[in-house]
Amino acid sequence: MKLITVRMGLGVFAVAGLLTASAWAQNSTTEPRDVRNDTHDIHQDRRDIRQDRRDVRGDRSQLRQDNAKYGVNSAQSRAQRQDIRADKRDIHHDVKDRNQDRRDIHHDRKDLRHDRQDRRQDVKALR
Repeated sequence: MKLITVRMGLGVFAVAGLLTASAWAQNSTTEPRDVRNDTHDIHQDRRDIRQDRRDVRGDRSQLRQDNAKYGVNSAQSRAQRQDIRADKRDIHHDVKDRNQDRRDIHHDRKDLRHDRQDRRQDVKALR
């Protein structure tokens, strides 16, 4: 009777171990993908920030020309100022998004490290 109980306990333990390993495998495959996606997003945000900053420089140059040619309160000058404000809003949004992606990468990498440590401890416990 004791032998059957021991075998049943080992069987339950083995099934639980397989289910846990499956959950780890699923989690460990999605988190590296999350890190890659966030890294890709950061590169896109950097590109967008550079482009928006170029636009702001060009708009400021155009604003100076419009101010000299038409005056400070002209329609062209107002349009340039609105364009500069819109570009600055885009820069602010992209910087905020980039920083959020950096935080996500930090947390995903932290989770991956904890998952690896947990796996090592569980493997040691199984031995």
